[in-house]
Amino acid sequence: MNGNRLTLFSLFGFAIRIDLSWIIILFLVIWSLGMGVFPNYFEGLPTAVYWWMGVIGALGLFFSIISHELSHSLVARKFGLVIKGITLFIFGGVAEMEEEPPSARAEFYMALAGPVSSLILGMFFYGLFLIGGRIEWPRPVLGILWYLGTINFVLAGFNLIPAFPLDGGRILRSALWSWKGSLTWATRVSSRTGTYFGIFLIALGILNFLRGALISGIWLFLIGMFIQNASQSSLQRTLMTKALEGEKVRRFMKPDPMTVPSNLTIAEFVEDYVYRYHYKMFPVVDQDKLIGCANTRDIKELPREKWSEHELKDLIKNCSLDNTISPEADATQALSRISKSGNSRLLVVEDGKLVGVITLKDLLNFFSLKMELEGEDRRR
Repeated sequence: MNGNRLTLFSLFGFAIRIDLSWIIILFLVIWSLGMGVFPNYFEGLPTAVYWWMGVIGALGLFFSIISHELSHSLVARKFGLVIKGITLFIFGGVAEMEEEPPSARAEFYMALAGPVSSLILGMFFYGLFLIGGRIEWPRPVLGILWYLGTINFVLAGFNLIPAFPLDGGRILRSALWSWKGSLTWATRVSSRTGTYFGIFLIALGILNFLRGALISGIWLFLIGMFIQNASQSSLQRTLMTKALEGEKVRRFMKPDPMTVPSNLTIAEFVEDYVYRYHYKMFPVVDQDKLIGCANTRDIKELPREKWSEHELKDLIKNCSLDNTISPEADATQALSRISKSGNSRLLVVEDGKLVGVITLKDLLNFFSLKMELEGEDRRR
């Protein structure tokens, strides 16, 4: 999701973003509400009214998902966790945590907050629907309130299914973690529930598809694939974090990294370094001092015919926390920073000087070898 996100606004200090895939689901929701749901349950209204109901209902769903994820984020902040933001994508939304919860108790309250928020919203909207029905509010208004109440109850119920990484799966993980005292073991067990549930949804989707329910079959299949892949990815991330915990960046970094001088032309830089070594980011060093970073993303903005007319120093930018790290930092911080930025490597900087480079490949190789030699410690 990193490369295709649009920041909409900030709420309580959290950046609210949408992945471009959300635009697809937004139109699908409007279409399904305006052409299917509302005409079936509230007959006799003009077509234009159904479409407006679909638009407002879709925006209400947008608000409901943000409220759900915001509840997770506010509780996470209370327990000292850093949340990078909230991103809506094709399968819903996610609060982007930089690390695992510090305790089973924190995990439990964070996971429970989302479904509770959806349940409260569901009761609020459905209560308004009942009140509006008694005092004869317009039918389009009643239809939208009925939908928002129903969809929030559905969000709460679906997320409480004990299949990781759904909220119910995280509640299960917190209970197992509290029982055994092992986050790794709890993640392993709860991730299996996510895998099995994902397989069930995939099979159900295929069955629906064969029976002629094409749209529901495709959605069930895709959601099942997503849950299955997410559960496995969460397990691998937890195992890798445990393997790297306590290890310093200095242990993994490669000293004496390749650098480039600032007086190269863009054409020389691309030809002699980018095309030769295949990196997307290079440290720029003059007189043993790190002065910035050269990134291929910035070069693409300059027309090809101008490459020979500009030197690298015209395009370099200051290195940031996204692409640098201290040699004494924990390796898990390097993993988190690489994941956050999308860069495949980080510059290791000490006292303003470049002392090495650490890559995702280095971390993955260490993790792979440790798993091969030691296996998954079942006691942890």
